[in-house]
This record gives sequence, structure tokens and C-alpha cells, in this order.
Amino acid sequence: MFEILKHFENKYGSLKKKGLRIEGLSMIDPKRKKHVIMISKPFMFDNRQLPKTYEGLDIKAKIEGELPKEFAFKKDAVKKEYVWAPAKFEKYVDRCAEEIRKQFGNPDMSRQEMLDALAFGNFEEHKKKSLQLMKDGKIPPFKLN
Repeated sequence: MFEILKHFENKYGSLKKKGLRIEGLSMIDPKRKKHVIMISKPFMFDNRQLPKTYEGLDIKAKIEGELPKEFAFKKDAVKKEYVWAPAKFEKYVDRCAEEIRKQFGNPDMSRQEMLDALAFGNFEEHKKKSLQLMKDGKIPPFKLN
């Protein structure tokens, strides 16, 4: 398993200069002996550059640093509000498009590309998954715009 981590570091280590930190392996389910590769990254990171899984291991990411005001929440409101609601990504991209293009070094980046980059690699997939989680009662209800 450490070989997989080493291969991952070799393949994606160049993203460290963009804020990626590879934290190592972690066991998230001791009963099934399920391991993941733990990483951390800034909010402003192009998630399209990372896979969801690597050689059979899921990639678990956490955001380090400040979140934009659209994503701000009160600690006691976490259960009442979905931090990663799709509309929050849209509001942020609409407000900060030029800053995002500059950060990613792509002056021609479209709104959809920005949404995909920030919303875990695929905005429409995130939106669909979020709606399903909301219907299943696993996350608090949110508005789509």
C-alpha cells in the first residue's frame, strides 16, 4: 500500500506548489480495512487535476485555510446548512470570476470550467449528488439559486 502512496506522490507531487499537501494513508473503516489517501488543499484549487481514486484507494481531501464569504457558516449552524451547496459555488464564481481566472492562470476560463475546478472536479455531478443527499435527508435542505 505504501507503494501506491509513493506512486501517487510521484504522479501528483508537482501540485504541491499549488497548495496540495499529501498527508499519507489513513484507515477510515477498520472493520473492512478500508484505506484512503489523505490530502489537504486550499479552497482555490483546480480539483480537475486530481483523481477521485488512485490504484483502488479513494482520495479524501480537506480544505485548509479560509473559505470565501459565500461558504462561511456558524459552527452551531453546521447541521442546519449545507456548506457545499451548489448555489454557493455559483455565487462565488459569479462574484470572483476574474480572481479565479488569475489564480488558475487561465484568462479564458469559462464559468462552467471554474465551477468544475472548484466543485470537486465536476459541478453538475456535485449538484446531482447534493440533490440526492438532500432528498435522502443526509444533508440539510438548500436552494438551487
